[in-house]
Amino acid sequence: MSNLISAELPVVDASTAPCCPPVTAASLSEADAERMAAMFKALSDPVRLRLFSRVASHAGGEACVCDIQDVGVSQPTVSHHLKKLREAGLLTSERRGTWVYYRVAPGPLAAMAGLLTATR
Repeated sequence: MSNLISAELPVVDASTAPCCPPVTAASLSEADAERMAAMFKALSDPVRLRLFSRVASHAGGEACVCDIQDVGVSQPTVSHHLKKLREAGLLTSERRGTWVYYRVAPGPLAAMAGLLTATR
């Protein structure tokens, strides 16, 4: 049986992702702006962006931490960055034995893409 790792902040999934209008269509509400800024902030660090990219591009749509941790920083730093990505709702994780497997959360990614889509 697997133990799911829960984030300290609520994780946004596809069913609860905010359906923000593209920035070219309407202005964001304060709540939507805060939520989206947290996601963009999590990706603004180069190490986090590399880790996120490794998970997103990994075969099968998920990656073991053992396969993605070689990003030029120590293992505790990798864990810190992965935690930040989970807290922002960008990654989900599942422990299987001694390893943790990560997946990109589809809802937030779709919301971020939708926000940046031009309507004109």
